[in-house]
Amino acid sequence: MTKKGSMKPGKKNKVEEPELEPLCCCEYLDRNGEKNHVAACLCDCQDLDEGCDRWITCKSVQPETYERIMDTISDRLRIPWLRGARKVNISLLPPLFLLPVFLRVASWHFLLGVVVLTSLPVLALWYYYLTHRRKEQTLFFLSLGLFSLGYMYYVFLQEVVPRGRVGPTQLALLTCGLLLILLALCRAKKDPGYLRNPANDDRSLSGSQTEYLNRTGLEKPKGFPGADPAGGLNNRAPKDEPKGCPRTSAGSPATGKEDWCAKCRLVRPARAWHCRICGVCVRRMDHHCVWINSCVGESNHQAFMLALLVFLLTSVYGIALTLDTICTDRSVFTALFYCPGVYANYSSALCFTCVWYSVIIMGGMAYIFLIQLINISYNVTEREVQQALRQKTGRRLLCGLIVDTGQYNRGFLRNWHQFSTLGTHPFHHPAEDIV
Repeated sequence: MTKKGSMKPGKKNKVEEPELEPLCCCEYLDRNGEKNHVAACLCDCQDLDEGCDRWITCKSVQPETYERIMDTISDRLRIPWLRGARKVNISLLPPLFLLPVFLRVASWHFLLGVVVLTSLPVLALWYYYLTHRRKEQTLFFLSLGLFSLGYMYYVFLQEVVPRGRVGPTQLALLTCGLLLILLALCRAKKDPGYLRNPANDDRSLSGSQTEYLNRTGLEKPKGFPGADPAGGLNNRAPKDEPKGCPRTSAGSPATGKEDWCAKCRLVRPARAWHCRICGVCVRRMDHHCVWINSCVGESNHQAFMLALLVFLLTSVYGIALTLDTICTDRSVFTALFYCPGVYANYSSALCFTCVWYSVIIMGGMAYIFLIQLINISYNVTEREVQQALRQKTGRRLLCGLIVDTGQYNRGFLRNWHQFSTLGTHPFHHPAEDIV
């Protein structure tokens, strides 16, 4: 006799996965796992109705209500797509509408220009610290940067070129600079040197089905296998780690200290860090850059520096051409601070406002570029600098502008030679268990 609970040899229990029906281009699975339609985006919004009722009756609205309203809006703001409607990131939209409005309002009067151009960096910094504190990815700064480039170029073509002081060669040089910026940004947006764990590769779904599985826990969190949603940095293996759990080496140089990332469940080489925003370890991670919405690491650090350099040169050239056109009788530097009669004509006022907006953005990028040049010269990453400042282990120079950890510094020329060869000699060590 055989027992009822006996199993036939050679058969294994398979985890049953939910069968998801195919979605049309306008359908999607909402945050509750229910099938919804793009046309019903304004229906059944109880949180919004409750918030409006409390606002009309002069009652306070709880912060949790605001969060639920924003979650509902972000979940329903979609565009039709193959195999289900795709989400539209809300952070993409504010620069597209607010930037032209702010710059045109600032062109009405000198005092308005001062107020608007002062408030824009403050608002941007506030939004940066808000998202950075929550460890959230945002496309706001990438959208702001790309739209600023496009809008400045549009104003240049519409208001500066028709005045006849910009020749075809100068316009061609400025256009080439803009195209080089976009190409460098595309290269910098690629893989910065992610460390992957091939032992835990999972199949991937696309569209609304992936979003639903992520919410219900049937799929791993955002990031690469083993990544935690919080993306916390933890260099040590947990004490209660299973004995049979394999530690996978991600491939590393022969020299340097390796440590274990409990989030990605792999051994990472020296100078690699876990990004809490991306939720993945990056080889020779420098920092997470909000302007490209990606990490800057071993594979894209050179492209990032190239994008900064070309942006600064193109901005200086465009500013010089604009000021030479609207203030013909003054030098470029003098016209930047003193250009009488510029607000008498709205076209000239708009150009002058855009010049100062470009100067503010260029100043921030120039500071980032300077810090990067110093770090490369001392062969330190921004992540290592921040760690040295917290632990008070680095040597500080020029009021903390220069921080030398001394760990990887091999001299100015050797440091720059090492930077110029980043990513050219990849290591192809096979992944293996070390337990």
